[in-house]
Amino acid sequence: MSVPASGWDEVEGPRPRIAAVAGVEIGRGSRVVLRPRAGGDIFDQALNGKVAIVDRLDQNLEGHMSVAVVIEDDPGRDMGERRQPGHRFFFSLEEVEPLAVAGAPGPARTRVLVAGIGNVFLGDDGFGVEVARRLGERELPAGVDVADFGIRGMDLVYALGDDYDAAVFVDAVPRGQAPGTLYVIEPDVDEDELSLDTHGMDPVKVLRLAGELGPVPERLLVVGCEPRTRLSGDSDEDLVGELSEPVAAAIDGAVELVESLVADLIKQSSSEGEGRA
Repeated sequence: MSVPASGWDEVEGPRPRIAAVAGVEIGRGSRVVLRPRAGGDIFDQALNGKVAIVDRLDQNLEGHMSVAVVIEDDPGRDMGERRQPGHRFFFSLEEVEPLAVAGAPGPARTRVLVAGIGNVFLGDDGFGVEVARRLGERELPAGVDVADFGIRGMDLVYALGDDYDAAVFVDAVPRGQAPGTLYVIEPDVDEDELSLDTHGMDPVKVLRLAGELGPVPERLLVVGCEPRTRLSGDSDEDLVGELSEPVAAAIDGAVELVESLVADLIKQSSSEGEGRA
């Protein structure tokens, strides 16, 4: 079992997305069979022949590539996907065997993060969280990750640095229209045009902070919904764990809107990639 190479963050440019193994392209989401080299430790012996899912590829300064994987039948696979030690393993490309399936799509070349934002205890502020939950139950294109970040701003900051091409934030956005109105906003990071005071998770400020730590997605979109209830959480009376009727009625439309935007982002990124080829 190889140790993940360090030093990639010192190299300018994105991490590798695709690698060829035995003439087959693999990348995030690809299924592989683990074939650790002979003479490995007890973990290599236990993992030999196991089917794993590729989480990411890494490359060191000398150009040597390694692959991070989670074991497909691991009961703690979700912990591996959250990069918890003991559930995420590293191998060289020579130690994995692609498990190609006829007709299956290849590895994703575009990555999009859909981030649900909000406080479920403050009425309509839980809009983004509910949309993320609904999207998590649907089949989305390869390379699209959906996560409920709630009010965990720093978690979102670090997630934005995980080699995404685009991010879609979903949140309650008060703009003075009828409750339940949906918006698609592409904020100007330089002008700081968007402010979400209800929970202190301003997307522009989050993106700026993430940018100070490393590369961030080139595109940021916000799918917002006009709230009817705007609660501060300063008193027990402000704790309302359900959406208002107009905002709840807008959830299905918001899910479809996010899916449409994600499809457009993937298509646009693919077209730009072909143009650069």
